[in-house]
Amino acid sequence: MHEKMVFLDIDGTILTATNEIPGSTKEAIKKMQDNGVYVAIATGRAPFMFDHIREALNIQSFVSFNGQYVVFEGEEVYKNPIKEDDLFRLNQAITERKYPIVFSSHQQMKASVSRHPFIEESLKSMDFGYPEVDPNFYQSGPIYQALLFCKQEEEMQLADQHHTLDFIRWHEYSCDIIPMGGSKAIGVQKLMEASGLAVEDTYAFGDGLNDMEMLKEIGTGVAMGNAIADLKQVADYITDDVDKDGLAKGLKHFALI
Repeated sequence: MHEKMVFLDIDGTILTATNEIPGSTKEAIKKMQDNGVYVAIATGRAPFMFDHIREALNIQSFVSFNGQYVVFEGEEVYKNPIKEDDLFRLNQAITERKYPIVFSSHQQMKASVSRHPFIEESLKSMDFGYPEVDPNFYQSGPIYQALLFCKQEEEMQLADQHHTLDFIRWHEYSCDIIPMGGSKAIGVQKLMEASGLAVEDTYAFGDGLNDMEMLKEIGTGVAMGNAIADLKQVADYITDDVDKDGLAKGLKHFALI
């Protein structure tokens, strides 16, 4: 019987800056699973961008797209795609400004242009290659997230004109775009409902701005040592850096392993 659930961010929490999973992290997650703890990923990434991580760690539950597509033990439990009208207006605006964009379904992503340096540099930081190009992909079915590639001041101008969307910067050259009000916190709530666990039986580990709502809403929020200062301010506990066995140390502190 599962009595607890732990949510883990990917970049800076599971993965180091060189996109590696520390041995201590692999061992700790296996111990949690052996102890009957639900282990779930909570990330801004699309599901197909972390298939290899879930496979390596035998994780079947996840919150993806910052809360827009949620799976519990292999079954879909929540879907919140961007509305068609919002996609059309967004695509029109970025086309006029000549900004590159990548639209994502839960199965694939397509870029609006080829060989753009901002797309290459941003996705390279996640060890992900350049997507196929299809400027009309946003019309092909449910789109859960868009990756806009521009500088922060340009993003702010667009955000002021699209009040039904949230813009979440994660790279110098890129930001996520999701439905207004979407967050990892909502995805985490959907997984708690699916598991039947109470909030006091849940824990979350993260390091970035998009982990803020999750750590506030969860039973126990843990910031990695390498986390941004604002996240450390809302965390219940601060563990060590990801490349200094921070995840394993935090799990041990709360007797989860």
